[in-house]
Amino acid sequence: MSAALDLEVEPPTQVRAGRLRPAVDLPAAERAVADLLRALGRDPDGVHLSDTPRRVAASYEEMLTPRDFDLTTFPNDAGYDELVLARDIPMISLCEHHLLPFRGVAHVGYLPGGRILGLSKLARVVELFARDLQVQERLTMQVADWLGEHLQPRGIGVVIEAEHMCMSVRGVQAAGTRTVTSAVRGALRENPAARREFLDLIRG
Repeated sequence: MSAALDLEVEPPTQVRAGRLRPAVDLPAAERAVADLLRALGRDPDGVHLSDTPRRVAASYEEMLTPRDFDLTTFPNDAGYDELVLARDIPMISLCEHHLLPFRGVAHVGYLPGGRILGLSKLARVVELFARDLQVQERLTMQVADWLGEHLQPRGIGVVIEAEHMCMSVRGVQAAGTRTVTSAVRGALRENPAARREFLDLIRG
């Protein structure tokens, strides 16, 4: 059997994605929120705040818990060797310094090697690392490094643009300011033309 025919019958592969994180202790989180309300001079047993500790604890649990998924890859039978880009993936994370959200979009592209990826999984990988206490720089690198390890493309590029509530609603109060971070690996770092194509496609 030829190598081409071997590729045609090669099945998809799956990697179970997810990270072991400490489980959120909801009762303890509710008590902490109630204590915070008291420290702020509010009555957590008041008619409008009585359910606030539960709601806040549940919202943090949601924002800190990524959904499990299977990273499904397929053999690159056609030998596709051009850039694959998912642009404007919505993302939201929590600043680990202020516990305030930062939100925006991620652009994730790769140059395929022997395998290609189910496209929805690019958004899943962004969520995997965004649902955590984060800084944007580390989040950007984690997405690039994880995809590089599990997909082994010829090149990978990640750009995240986000507005940080800790910058827009407090402190300097620079509403609308967006922070841009990037992580490029392999051919997208080493080949100026490939890097330029990636950035040009992000700009539309």
